[in-house]
Amino acid sequence: MNNRDFEIRQRGKLGERYVCDYLENKGYNIIQTNYSSRYGEIDIIAENETIIAFVEVKTRTKKSLTGGFESVTKSKIAKFTKTAVIYMTKNNVLKQPRIDCAQVIVSEKDNRLVEISYAENSVVQWDGYSAF
Repeated sequence: MNNRDFEIRQRGKLGERYVCDYLENKGYNIIQTNYSSRYGEIDIIAENETIIAFVEVKTRTKKSLTGGFESVTKSKIAKFTKTAVIYMTKNNVLKQPRIDCAQVIVSEKDNRLVEISYAENSVVQWDGYSAF
């Protein structure tokens, strides 16, 4: 892994931490981070009294050419959804599931938080396909 890839990975992990803090401040408990299945990974699994939220986090700098929301493809959503179903089945989850997406903007210099845009229930079913 080269230095740039390492920096991007570290920035992504920091963005996930920022979103965990955001969710905790909204009354959610973080159940797990980086949950993996053979289909893919869920960055954050959080719950409150009634909802279990499966959260995809995309971290960018202000200079990024694409936003975080735009980088969530149909293929990614399909893998993400399958992984959420596996988690719910293995853990006998009875709460209402929700798939959310968070876009985190950090400063280029020191990765300080600039902004979090959080989209609840950001994936809907449409003719058998998940669409963001």
